[in-house]
Amino acid sequence: MPNFPKKLQQKLADRAHKKAFRSLPFPTNLVDFSSNDYLGFAKNETIYADTFQRLLNSGTSENGSTGSRLLSGNHNYYKELEEYIAEFHNVDKALIFNSGYDANIGFFGAVPQRGDVVFYDEYIHASIRDGIKMGNAKSYKFKHNDLNDLKSKCQAVRSRSDLDSEIFVVTEAVFSMDGDSPDLKALSECCTELALHLIIDEAHAIGVLGKKGKGLVQDLNIEKKIFARIITFGKALGCHGAAILGQKPLIDYLVNFARSFIYTTALPPHSLASVLSAYRYWDAAIGEEEIQQLLKNIEHFKRKIEALGLSSIFIPSDSAIQCCLILGNENVKNISKKLDDKGFNVKAILSPTVPEGHERLRFCLHSYNTEEEIGLVLQLLKKYL
Repeated sequence: MPNFPKKLQQKLADRAHKKAFRSLPFPTNLVDFSSNDYLGFAKNETIYADTFQRLLNSGTSENGSTGSRLLSGNHNYYKELEEYIAEFHNVDKALIFNSGYDANIGFFGAVPQRGDVVFYDEYIHASIRDGIKMGNAKSYKFKHNDLNDLKSKCQAVRSRSDLDSEIFVVTEAVFSMDGDSPDLKALSECCTELALHLIIDEAHAIGVLGKKGKGLVQDLNIEKKIFARIITFGKALGCHGAAILGQKPLIDYLVNFARSFIYTTALPPHSLASVLSAYRYWDAAIGEEEIQQLLKNIEHFKRKIEALGLSSIFIPSDSAIQCCLILGNENVKNISKKLDDKGFNVKAILSPTVPEGHERLRFCLHSYNTEEEIGLVLQLLKKYL
């Protein structure tokens, strides 16, 4: 057998030394405070049954899509689902990608051109960073949720850039590692005033925040000020895939130039049918019950950390993501293991996923978590701290 490269072996050894070595976990029966299944849709039997019935009624029996969407994989469900999503999210057009990662690298690898500039929040998701690296535009980070820093840097770039340069600004509606949100209203007004193209990743806001869980962009009525929105189906919707929302010229451009869209096998019909079933369940009155229960659990969690005197170590958040800062990979892993031994699955987020010194326990809340579970896990956390 060939020898494993020494440089790669050293990188693995370094990661193990820093207590940051990753391995794949197996499913457990622990109380779930770690998954992105915020509304329980991934295990929802009504959605499962509706998906099966939808496939049965349409006579769909294919296991796969057989090719990319530009070849043979553009199933009829794509048209139905994209039209439904566009109407649901009050936008001209929607384009489905195989995942949020594919959507982000497809957009940022193709849309910003050579000579253009991308400004991104310093805490932006890794998939967006990777997409920016794939493109030809220059990129600069701005301080987390700091509108003044963004304005200052934009003005500096504008003073030395060509008149033809386009400037793109990207942030998240809810940040996956902090659970906090920017002032999207002020940000959208700033981008309109300065003629900047604003992109919002709403992966962790969809299904959780805003009226009927439609996200912060729609809740603030700023849809028309947003150049592009990225939404995902693998979190609150409990399915798989993602979509980019925008005007027709943007969608036409992505179909022609987004490599992660063009050069990949399309999603199978079952995946599309499950997303459509999840959307229809979400849009119905019964779907509202899960959203309201999740919001109640978020408020209960926040009241409980205040009552236990833990607020100072939690990052302020109104979302389903609540993070407790615990310095050091070994320390946060030890507390996560203790909670695991008591039946609670709470993930330790280690450096280098987050900056060194910002390690944390990330509590993901769900509609199906009980007040008793929330109370007990926080009491145990205080004890172990």
